[in-house]
Amino acid sequence: MTSKLTFALNHMVAPGLKPAAFFVLCRELGLSDVEIRNDLAGNAIIDGTPAAAIKAQAAENGMSITSINALQRFNEWNAVREAEAIALADYARDVGAKALVLVPVNDGTGQANGERRRNLRTALTALKTILDDRGVRGLVEPLGFEICSLRSKREAAEAIADVDGVDIFRMVHDTFHHHLAGEPDIFPGMTGLVHISGVDDPAVCVADMRDPHRILVDAGDRLDNVGQIRALIAGGYSGLLSFEPFSPAVHGLADPQVALAQSIAFIRSRV
Repeated sequence: MTSKLTFALNHMVAPGLKPAAFFVLCRELGLSDVEIRNDLAGNAIIDGTPAAAIKAQAAENGMSITSINALQRFNEWNAVREAEAIALADYARDVGAKALVLVPVNDGTGQANGERRRNLRTALTALKTILDDRGVRGLVEPLGFEICSLRSKREAAEAIADVDGVDIFRMVHDTFHHHLAGEPDIFPGMTGLVHISGVDDPAVCVADMRDPHRILVDAGDRLDNVGQIRALIAGGYSGLLSFEPFSPAVHGLADPQVALAQSIAFIRSRV
């Protein structure tokens, strides 16, 4: 089964690296797929680096940009969000990215049943046109946090079907958020990308797990990344497994290449 595993790096693995150095890190690990972000200070996209420059740097290192991460609060659709979506979709098209990750409101608002479902469909309907016009796919990422307005992948999948969006949208299966949400179903056929990270801390309860707990996947992982990956592959998923750790301990590594290689080897040995 390991032959089916294809790994990628989200820029969050080493947010201090400039894009060119990040692409080199990926290349030296023998990988060819990356996710770039729009929330890293002093870095593309937030520093104004033209898409053409990032596209050229990626190409020089043999990298394929699988996504831009992310349009935040996508399911709170308004004029501001529309402008953000258009700007990011334009950048995705121009940088050669295949997709734009869509992250829901995560502050305790927009959770009521009718409101939640209506807001999701309104946003997906508008995004469908924006993304389709630019040849970019949307990757809806439910978050497992109790305050999130979209925790359920089933809700996301149903909404995508309701807006006739299966040609444009897929979902992100994030192993951290899947564990927190406690939703049994995984929807491998509707999964366009998998984010992987582990939690080793034995003292934190699931409800209190947060982004800073998210490290690289190893033998101490409490999220069952290996089991989740096995289930996705058994269900037919053959896409990327993209490392997305948020822990300062990972971000502070002097040599992230070694740690990433060890995590890749561990996952390959277990799946």
